[in-house]
Amino acid sequence: MNKNPIGIFDSGVGGLSIWKDINQLLPNESTIYIADSNNAPYGEKPKEKITELSIKNTELLLAQNCKLIVVACNTATTNSIDTLRKNYAIPFIGIEPATKHAAINTKTGKIGILATKGTLASELFLNTSEKYRGDVEIIETIGTGLVAIIESGNLDNAEPLLREYLQPMIDKNVDNVVLGCSHYPFLTSVIKRIIPTEITIIDSGEAVAKQTENILKDFNILNSTESSAEHLFYTNAQHDILEMFLKKIRAANYTIQSL
Repeated sequence: MNKNPIGIFDSGVGGLSIWKDINQLLPNESTIYIADSNNAPYGEKPKEKITELSIKNTELLLAQNCKLIVVACNTATTNSIDTLRKNYAIPFIGIEPATKHAAINTKTGKIGILATKGTLASELFLNTSEKYRGDVEIIETIGTGLVAIIESGNLDNAEPLLREYLQPMIDKNVDNVVLGCSHYPFLTSVIKRIIPTEITIIDSGEAVAKQTENILKDFNILNSTESSAEHLFYTNAQHDILEMFLKKIRAANYTIQSL
């Protein structure tokens, strides 16, 4: 089982930002990735639909003998991971906005969180953020339209929306901006054109990769061989968009198939 692949799913190409960090930390691990782009964005769907899609993605990955599943989508994690863990015996790794990290490291006492509607409205996010609201002011903004722009591949088109969404955070003197959607790290270069240099941009990729390594070790399913890893990417949208992002993150030894 140690040589079985890690399964990863997202509402599209956004989870590739998570895949990149996992691959860098665990280069011997093969992966199978599902980009459910035809159903993106998950963040504007009701909880029941998000859970339905998460179950479908999980069962597709289990059918390919994945040994662990990374839910590389904030919205799917915050709305569905409890259900997945109750119904399947496989280990799951989730991703949620790095509120704790931002709250601990703020100097101004103010942090911004840019995320989808589905993530910000979820019980898991609300419970996490409430732990820090007493000491830190949290400015939340729904990134409406950003996922669709990223899925189109035209990242610079996001700048007008990002200026609209980030300016209230800048005006409030935040010193940390949390990217609460796995798609958003692909907009980092655009965001840096907008916010002051002293504001730190935070995403969850490295933390998720480290947690993945820890769970693989805990379950004794880490692939310790030196065999070359292989990566299979499924998409139900155009291959060229997925290919563009794979080149952007310098992926290697991969194949793309239609979902």
